[in-house]
Amino acid sequence: MQQSEHNDGVLAVASLREYFHDALQGALAHQRVAVEDQTEQYVVNLLTLFARSEHLYERTADGVRLRPLVQMLSEALEAPTAVERERGLQRLGDVSLFIAGFFAHSFARKLIDINYHIAMGGRAYGTLACGLARGRRQVMGRVFAELAAKFLPLVDALGEISDAARRYTQADILRLYEIWLKTGSPRAHGLLRQLGVEATPVAIAQN
Repeated sequence: MQQSEHNDGVLAVASLREYFHDALQGALAHQRVAVEDQTEQYVVNLLTLFARSEHLYERTADGVRLRPLVQMLSEALEAPTAVERERGLQRLGDVSLFIAGFFAHSFARKLIDINYHIAMGGRAYGTLACGLARGRRQVMGRVFAELAAKFLPLVDALGEISDAARRYTQADILRLYEIWLKTGSPRAHGLLRQLGVEATPVAIAQN
């Protein structure tokens, strides 16, 4: 049984996995996104794993950090074995999904934007799915195919989990508008409306 209590604004949970399971189901329902049970379980396991920073970040010559996505993709595609290639693509997809979902607002201060993570993560999962379409791992192939096809809706669902206790500033509202313009995110558009902002596309002046 899961137990939780509020203490100075902190929610204590007995099982992190159960928390993410319930939170993801609620977010998917709210976003009206349907995924297969295996895909939902995969995302819950991913969230539980990356909740521990040592599983998200890597030790490099420059310290503990996330490697650039393009480097991860290059290493995966050039891996000497099929197993290493699949592992690299899976890592790229997982990291892209988690970062795009939980840290979308931080992209405002970086050169690489959220749509880059969406594109890279979707491509990684899609390539992985094609390689697993046949053989004994067809079930995982279908999971990765669904992750690729519904990458943006899943990013929105993870963003809802991340923002559960967030208070939006004017800078955050501007960032939500930028995210909506670049990705077409239904969740970003809905949040803007809740915050009293009616989002409209920017008109491009023509000579």
